[in-house]
Amino acid sequence: MNVADAIRGRLVVSCQAQGPSPFTDTGHMMAMAAAAVLGGAAGLRGQGVAHVRGMVDLGVPVVGLVKRSTPGSPVYITPGEADVTALTRAGAQIVAADATGRPRPGGEKLADLVAAAHTGGALFMADVDSLDAALAAVDAGADLVGTTLSGYTAGPVPDGPDIALVGELSRHCPVPVIAEGRYRTRTQVSAAFDEGAWAVVVGTAISDPVNTTRRFAQACPHPRLDS
Repeated sequence: MNVADAIRGRLVVSCQAQGPSPFTDTGHMMAMAAAAVLGGAAGLRGQGVAHVRGMVDLGVPVVGLVKRSTPGSPVYITPGEADVTALTRAGAQIVAADATGRPRPGGEKLADLVAAAHTGGALFMADVDSLDAALAAVDAGADLVGTTLSGYTAGPVPDGPDIALVGELSRHCPVPVIAEGRYRTRTQVSAAFDEGAWAVVVGTAISDPVNTTRRFAQACPHPRLDS
């Protein structure tokens, strides 16, 4: 069974943390990732070389990425070819990167990142925000496309996932479509599969207790002022 087939029709859990979260610690994040696998996750999505290297040991496919800000470029998810190479060396079987068509640092092209992933023995997942971006990524050699960045590149961020885009990509893209971005309920996950998703990625709702707690706290009459 290849890596894409291993996650087909199943759940991938994104285990990421940033800022003051205690889960930025690699050991703590590995405990979270192991819990996700015990709960039925068929794959993991991890941020950073150290976390990806640890997740690989859990025996399920790992989608690796690097989040890094670069002056002069809005691209934040795996901005450069060197990031891709570092992730494949850490054992990522799939490398995810921003494929929205926005300018990359140093003028690197998406096709360069795709080639680096393939050279390292990994598949390339294009994180996109539209059908046009997805089709361009497929032309560049992407093996999978994900709705990860829908709602994050222009205007206010919607509350729910872009299930309509999942359907649009599924009808027009010849590669597996990964539904990702603001999935919080079983109903939303089922709807994505109904629209043709190959797999669904759920992150914050499962693996980010800081933000999950904040959402509940903000519904209380007296939420903490720093929440």
